[in-house]
Amino acid sequence: MTELSNTEKQRYLRHLILPEVGEKGQLKLKNASVAIVGAGGLGSPVALYLAAAGVGRLGLIDFDSVDLSNLQRQVLYAVSDVKKSKSETARDKLLALNPEIEVSSHKMRLSAANVMETLADYDLVVDGTDNFETRYLINDACVLSSKPNVYGSIFRFEGQLSVFCTTTGPCYRCLFPVPPEPDAVPNCAEGGVLGVLAGVIGTLQATEAVKLILGEGQPLIGKLLLYNALDMDFQKLAIKRKRDCPVCGEQPTITRPADLSISCANPVERASTTGGDMHGSDIDVVDVAKILKERANEILLLDVRNDNEVAFCKIEGSKHIPLNELPTRFNELDKNAETYIYCRSGARSRNAVEYLKQNGFTSLRNVRGGILEWSDKVDSTIPKY
Repeated sequence: MTELSNTEKQRYLRHLILPEVGEKGQLKLKNASVAIVGAGGLGSPVALYLAAAGVGRLGLIDFDSVDLSNLQRQVLYAVSDVKKSKSETARDKLLALNPEIEVSSHKMRLSAANVMETLADYDLVVDGTDNFETRYLINDACVLSSKPNVYGSIFRFEGQLSVFCTTTGPCYRCLFPVPPEPDAVPNCAEGGVLGVLAGVIGTLQATEAVKLILGEGQPLIGKLLLYNALDMDFQKLAIKRKRDCPVCGEQPTITRPADLSISCANPVERASTTGGDMHGSDIDVVDVAKILKERANEILLLDVRNDNEVAFCKIEGSKHIPLNELPTRFNELDKNAETYIYCRSGARSRNAVEYLKQNGFTSLRNVRGGILEWSDKVDSTIPKY
């Protein structure tokens, strides 16, 4: 497309008078194509604003149907849409908003068998999913096909945002190299989510997508944006591309997409499936704080979070070994020392406890609720993320 119609010029007038957009930029939007994976809480504002902005072709990928519980945050839908296909209903709503664009409905679940073909015809991908399996699948497909991935996630009152899989920046696996074990991390259905949070993060994802298409501004490449709705607080963490990343590193071991399964868990995570009562080793953060106060020199407080998390906040006096490095570094620890292990919320630390037990450690406790609960009950100056 080399020109705008008179109708389009009127529709996009507020864009055209922006020097950073103008007619040239609007044509970039018109000629762009974006795949939106997930037409739910995040996908709703993403799709609405990209359609309104005049992105020429949108692909909506979602296998689900509208449920009444969705309407608290999924603003594309109404009561009359309950039980209807999300991707098909969303397509009709977007075309009603802007008939000048093309919208495709992909009523399907992404898998290793179809992800490359499904995303092939789109310039960039917006990840609006709510599960780790699809996030890793999208990430790997985007790296392998050289497509930017605008990532967003929400839970309770907090959201995250970044731009992955560009030629210069990291990918999702650089930030989260180890997938959590199944059911280790609660989802929005279990933990809840503030409805308007989806609007905030989804709108920011749409903003990043527009910036990438226009080639304007500084996208969140190499940065993770953290948003806390309760405190109305935005924080940015720097993240780096890892040379040993299995998909975007110097010697990648992932050369094609694969569906996430138990086989992709690292040795620490596999250990957690072999039996034993992990929850019996839990200890409350208040009790740990008391023990630290009384005899800090006699115990070890071990932090198994990732490097970027520790750079953001930590409990003073703790030793740091990321969970995925434990198999090669547990010899740095005293097997007989009284050891208390924490992570962000308590899931990864439980895995670490079980793994170290199987390697001869005799006195281990999991700090229940992790540093998030520590912030709530012990030290409110520690920021939550």
